[in-house]
Parts: sequence; C-alpha cells; structure tokens
Amino acid sequence: MEPSSSHIVLLPSYNTGPRLAGVVAEALRRWRPVLVVVDGSTDGSGQPLLELAQREPGLSVLVLPHNSGKGAAVLAGLAAARDRGFSHALVMDADGQHPADQIAEFMELSRKHPAAMILGRPVFGADVPAARLYGRRISVGVVRFETMGAAIADSLYGFRVYPVQPLLAELDPRRSGRRYDFDTEAAVRLFWAGVQPINVPSPVRYFSAAEGGISHFHYLRDNLALVLLHTRLILELSFFRWPTVLRQRRRWRGLGREIAPVHLGAARQ
Repeated sequence: MEPSSSHIVLLPSYNTGPRLAGVVAEALRRWRPVLVVVDGSTDGSGQPLLELAQREPGLSVLVLPHNSGKGAAVLAGLAAARDRGFSHALVMDADGQHPADQIAEFMELSRKHPAAMILGRPVFGADVPAARLYGRRISVGVVRFETMGAAIADSLYGFRVYPVQPLLAELDPRRSGRRYDFDTEAAVRLFWAGVQPINVPSPVRYFSAAEGGISHFHYLRDNLALVLLHTRLILELSFFRWPTVLRQRRRWRGLGREIAPVHLGAARQ
C-alpha cells in the first residue's frame, strides 16, 4: 500500500487496554500512515505501539505526558499532522467502535471534496445503550438549531475526516472543545466557518466489558460540558453568527451544492 502524502488516520487513545493494538492493526491494513496519540495513558497500552512503530514505517506514536481529554489529544495530533505536511485527517476511536473498513471510502470522498468535512452518520445496532441514544437525539436537535437546518446529521459521532488547517484555526485559539465536547464544537464551528458537511452512514458497535469495551464517558461532567457548549453556541448564533450562516446557505444553493442535508450511501442502511 502506497502511503498517502495528504491524508492521515488519527487515533486518540486513553487507557484503551488490549483492544488498542488490534484497532491499530486494522487501520494499518486499510490505510497508511496512521498516527496514534497516547493521551497520558497509565495502563501500558501505548508501549507495544511504540515498539511496533520502530519497525512499521506507516505508524507513528505521539505520547502526551498527561491526560487532557479527547479533544486535546486530537488537536495535538492535528498539529503534528500539519507539521508533517498533511492536509486532512480521519479521526476514529481507538476502542474498535468505528468501522476500519470504511477508512478508504471516507478518504476517497475527502479527496474528491477537499474543502468539505466528511461526517459519519451512525447506524446503530441492538447493542447501543438506551441512555446514549436518547441523549444523542437531544444534542442533534440542538445542533440543528445552531446550524439552522439538518446539514449535520450527527454531532457526536467521531468517525470523521477533517480538513486540518481550518479545524486548527477554529479550535486552537479556544479553551473549549478539549474533552467530550470536541466532536460537537468541531462540527458546528467548521460549519459556521463555511466548511461543507457531507454525511455518510457508518455502523457503530458498542462492546461490553467482557469484550474489552471501555468507556471514559463521565455522565455528569461530560453532559455538563455539552450544556455549557450549547449555551455558548446558541448565544453566539443569536447575537452575531446568524447572518453568516444564512449567507453561507445562500452561497451553497447558488453553487448547486445545497447542504441541508447532504447524505451519501443511504443504500447501506
């Protein structure tokens, strides 16, 4: 497989356990290069990857000294990718919830539409926790208000291809978006900045504890972070963002690229 010089796979990881090595191997079978950001893990899961990177040129590992949250890890990885000359990064979870077999599809779509962000739209199975599903519906509904439409099909699903520089420009100067609120803030602020969302159905799997599934979601802390994020976004929209959003929608319509909604791959549902 010829390594890409423009698109890289980025996996943030914190105490992912033994699942991490298998997920990285799956990603390497489907795309190169792959960058793993070990976000202050204390379970030793990063050490085998450091050893593998010594003999696998398609893999690189960035180790952060302290756990700072998913968003902080992704932004650190994006900065490293930018410094290496990459223009786009596919971000996926390191615990196996996201489908590695869709990496090439998402990357190819990004190559055809380099100015867009390619967003996974989750297709859930019977293993989805009910609390996650209902909470997600609320968040998606609020994001539709913040974007004045349904252009972002799902604001929480983290299997995405981002244009690196626009995302860093939007989130690097801010203090928010460093933990569980990252996926939502990234999608909304890129939308506000004029980056078109393209939504692609993507199956998601939830692993039980017996299968090695690990969740670092903190119900109170992370839900509070989302509430605070949506409060800020709605205030911004209400006071000064709404004219920009309306202008963007008119511009995309004029180009024949209506954004609400852009959904591809519906046949897989």
